[in-house]
Formats: sequence, C-alpha cells, structure tokens
Amino acid sequence: MAERVLRAWRGDRSGGRFEDYTVEADPGMVVLDLVHRAQAGPAPDLACRWNCKAGKCGSCSMEINGRPRLACMTRVGDFAPDEPIVVQPLKAFPIIRDLVTDVRWNYQQNKRIAPFTPGPAPADGNYRMSQTDVDRVQEFRKCIECFLCQDTCHVIRDHDKKADFVGPRFMIRLASLDMHPLDTVDRIPAVRDSYGSGYCNITRCCTEVCPEHIGITDNAIIPLKERVVSRFYDPIAMAIRAFFGTKSEPGKRPMAAPQTKVP
Repeated sequence: MAERVLRAWRGDRSGGRFEDYTVEADPGMVVLDLVHRAQAGPAPDLACRWNCKAGKCGSCSMEINGRPRLACMTRVGDFAPDEPIVVQPLKAFPIIRDLVTDVRWNYQQNKRIAPFTPGPAPADGNYRMSQTDVDRVQEFRKCIECFLCQDTCHVIRDHDKKADFVGPRFMIRLASLDMHPLDTVDRIPAVRDSYGSGYCNITRCCTEVCPEHIGITDNAIIPLKERVVSRFYDPIAMAIRAFFGTKSEPGKRPMAAPQTKVP
C-alpha cells in the first residue's frame, strides 16, 4: 500500500488555501476514494459533493491537477507516484465550501428554454418518428449534467458572460429540441439573441472534457450556429425563403415516414 499526497483546496467564498494530506492509496483507487480516505483521517471536515460513484450522477465534478474531471472516474494511478493529486472546486461557479460549488445558475438557464412542444396527435393518437431522427438526438440524452463542459467553457469561466451565453450543456438541450421532428417551437431567434450562440468559437474544449463523450461542438453547437447563419445572415437562403414564403432552414428536416412509435 503506497502513500499519496492529496493537495485539497480548503476555504469558502471569502478565501482559502491548499492543504496537503498524506493518505494511503490502494491499487485501482480513484480520486474520490482518496478524498474519502482523507475525510476518514486527517481531514474529517473536507466538504465534497458526491452520490453514485459510478460516473452517472455528475455530482463529484471538480478540477483535478488543473483539468475538469469526475473524481469517481479519475484513477489515482493515472498520475506519477511522486505527483500530488491536486483537487479544487470548479472555477466557473461560486464556491460554497472546499470542493463544493454553487451550480444553481445552470438550472436557471434550463428554465429559460421553452420545453418540448409537440403538435396535435395524429388521428390514431400515436406520434411517430423515424429511427434516423431518434438516433440523431439520442446522443444528447446521455448528458449527466456534471457541468464540466460549463466549467471549461472560456466564455463562462474566463470572461464571465453568464448573462449572455447559456453554455455548452444547454446548447445541447437546444439542439436536441431543434432537431426533434415532433417539436413545433421555433427557438432559432432565441439561440442567437437570448442564448448567445455567437459567443462560442468552437474550440471543442467542452467536448474534450465530457465524460459521456458527447460530440457537443460538432453535433450540437455547430448545427445550431449553421441554422442561425442560414436564417439571419445567408443572403441566398434568405432570398429563397422570401420567394417561397417559408421560414425553414436547410437541414431542418420534416418528420420522416413513421418507423418508431413514441408513446
């Protein structure tokens, strides 16, 4: 059994400091195990949020050696034996205490988004959509709301544009709604004006830290930005819509032939 140094940030909104704790580490342990060992020994009052310990609840998000990660999915063995394991709270959100941050802002953004709104049901009462459309939005359902993508987003983290940009997690939600063939709400104007799609410069940093490997940038944000451009800035597309009297954008496909029944 080896000893590892856990360097944990201790403090609250008024300030704090890093403190080192030497704890025993077993082979295969994750960083959350190391935090629990410190709580059971030299740091019983170390505050840390966690729940499932299986990488599915998103609760144990923190920054580990400078990178936003899930503590329950980061192996201690991934770091050199003589390298301290440095844990600190997410930098993009206000600190409550130690490793725990106040992420309520994210839920407030979620409330701003118009919910899924299907049209009238067909005569037989069953909504239908193609398997292609199911597959297209299924990826976004994997989000566990760990908010690591929000933390690494430079618009939120470095420039503090929370009043202007909802962040990559909620661009995912907007994309899943806009791509859903049964949804009837036109959110594209709000994507540009209220949710701040123009602030994202597609660096893909959010995609890199996603523990569910969601293609946040390529599969959600870029398609939304393309639809904003088509609606408001593409002169050819604007002329075609004006001539034919339609508001649809290229890529906004109508509901396909029924294949998969949705209750």
